[in-house]
Amino acid sequence: MKTRVLALVAMVAVSVAVHAQDSSAVLSKARVYAHDAEPARISANGNESRTVVRGVLMSGESVAVHASVQPVGTAPVALHAIQHSEMIVVREGEVMFDHDGTSEKAGPGDVIYVALGTVHRVRNVGTVPAKYVVVAIGGDMKN
Repeated sequence: MKTRVLALVAMVAVSVAVHAQDSSAVLSKARVYAHDAEPARISANGNESRTVVRGVLMSGESVAVHASVQPVGTAPVALHAIQHSEMIVVREGEVMFDHDGTSEKAGPGDVIYVALGTVHRVRNVGTVPAKYVVVAIGGDMKN
């Protein structure tokens, strides 16, 4: 019995690793993807990003999900354009969503929509680390 359990745990671990890194993996079964199954990447400015899942939905759209943390006082990423759509869910803190020559503040529970081709950035403007989840859909996500 213990061997079966260990084998099952190993299969689940491999499955999570494959789904998190393989953009061609078909996400065909409902399941939970652990937030901390993949190691965090720390950028030069101290921002943290962790891939949660990456693959193709049964309806054909490519999707990638990552969780990010921006510490207080860190430099934001440069304004950049994307070739996919994004939904960003703010979990903690306050961020400024700079886009299309304007800025909008977002806080816990708010959802930011970033349309394909939008030049944008998200920057921490609060007093605590900004934590948010990015769901990227379609476009260049299939690469």
